Amino acid sequence: MAEQHGFKNEKVGEVVSTKMEKTIVVEVSRRVPHPLYKRIIGKRKKFYAHDAEGKAKLGDVVRIVECRPLSKLKRWQLAEVVRRAAQVGAQPVELDVKV
Repeated sequence: MAEQHGFKNEKVGEVVSTKMEKTIVVEVSRRVPHPLYKRIIGKRKKFYAHDAEGKAKLGDVVRIVECRPLSKLKRWQLAEVVRRAAQVGAQPVELDVKV
């Protein structure tokens, strides 16, 4: 049996936290059948990923790939931002103030 080299494990999920420097928290959701009842249930897990440039923002859908351990919890690296999150009214409201 031939061994495959160069294929890294990858996951797609949503960024739920960007509060750390160069680190994002990605929540990956999957739907699996319950082992006994066979009903489809949703499971989710959080992964800490390295984001050196700070490209990912809160709510973005990103692809992460497995890498060597970078810290106690970080074993993933940001590969690409698949879809940007919708920006919610970032425009400041102009006040009607008479001088």
